Amino acid sequence: MKKYLKLILIVGARPNFMKIAPIISEIHKHNKLHRSSDIHIDHILVHTGQHYDLQMSDAFFQDLNIPAPNFNLEVGSASHAVQTAEIMVRFENICLQERPDWIIVVGDVNSTMACTLVASKLAIKVAHIEAGLRSFDRSMPEEINRIITDALADLLFTPSEDADQNLLREGIPKAKIKRVGNIMIDTLMSHIEKARHRKIHDQFGVKETNYIFVTLHRPSNVDNKSSLSIIMNHLGSISKRIPVIFPVHPRTSKNLSEFGLSKNPDTHQNMIICEPLGYLDTLGLVDKARFVLTDSGGLQEETTFLNIPCLTLRPNTERPITITQGTNQLASLETLDHDLISLANGNHKSGNIPALWDGQTAKRIIATLCAELGI
Repeated sequence: MKKYLKLILIVGARPNFMKIAPIISEIHKHNKLHRSSDIHIDHILVHTGQHYDLQMSDAFFQDLNIPAPNFNLEVGSASHAVQTAEIMVRFENICLQERPDWIIVVGDVNSTMACTLVASKLAIKVAHIEAGLRSFDRSMPEEINRIITDALADLLFTPSEDADQNLLREGIPKAKIKRVGNIMIDTLMSHIEKARHRKIHDQFGVKETNYIFVTLHRPSNVDNKSSLSIIMNHLGSISKRIPVIFPVHPRTSKNLSEFGLSKNPDTHQNMIICEPLGYLDTLGLVDKARFVLTDSGGLQEETTFLNIPCLTLRPNTERPITITQGTNQLASLETLDHDLISLANGNHKSGNIPALWDGQTAKRIIATLCAELGI
């Protein structure tokens, strides 16, 4: 008798797309390998629509060769409470209609937590990819999402040993914790040569290793006029020495305009401010940068794998392995000017690639899910 494993895969915001793409690819490989046997994995892709801007969502589907979602909840932007509630109401109907064996959630966005809550209430098993990460800062909405998701999930796929230890301290049974490696690295390894071939830095008129790549979007950095003004002043200053490429997140763009901080030709001479970029262009620019300034979680991991110095403008990180083993270091508004100059002068550490960051994470995840069903 043919055995079926029915999965619903959840994506909502663009960091999710890089994490779900290898899972979809591995499902296709699994089914092709077992085509003549009694094992088959069905999957349904649900896009909550948490990110709905073309450049923040659709471009990533195209770059990563992700098929069109089976369902798009189209929740759009709203407060955390409204967005979470809308996702839950709309996703419940899909669960009742499809009756999956497992819900697969990734990362730490509102969609992750909301769909986990729905599945848990309906007694549908949940697997969380990228489980166990902690910043220990509950002022971050993502931290709340991580804690709740991990408390409810039935399987917790972790990227590193520190994530395992975080879960054990919170009372999660050891049997639920499966260290599988970093799913982001699967995507990076699959796409790095294509990204390099595009030579996107040439299109921006800069030379390899002679520019700084910047991404900033967190409220603590961009929602306050004083903070954003300090950041723009320091970027303007360092751009006199080395070009700065700054793809601006919609949230940051809106605040730059409202605060009157848009690019000034006199003080931001070598700053290239552009629209958000797709995955391949972003990866290509990160790969050839002298260093990266970010407040993103994923870029901390990608720079560690690529051995590119990374300056993270945050007081903490849920990915400490990128500091202890990788190329990442934390920065503050008070140290930013000094840190930018230091890295521009070549003063940075080299890192190592953490264990299991090897491009095989999705394969380990699918194998574990099949083992749970006894196939």
